[in-house]
Amino acid sequence: MEKVIRKTTQKQQTSDFQYWQSQPPFKRLEALEQIRQEYHQYKYNAEPRLQRVYTIIKRKSD
Repeated sequence: MEKVIRKTTQKQQTSDFQYWQSQPPFKRLEALEQIRQEYHQYKYNAEPRLQRVYTIIKRKSD
């Protein structure tokens, strides 16, 4: 994702909604994923991981 900075006055400022509607879906998903990763890093101070699920299929009898 390329960072772009533009200086504008409040009167010239367009809405965020219009900007994101003009972006292709893959760019929107990239931005969403980046926000998600930053949130998890801030909130939990760890990289998010998949949960482990254990299932006992058959119990061994003695």
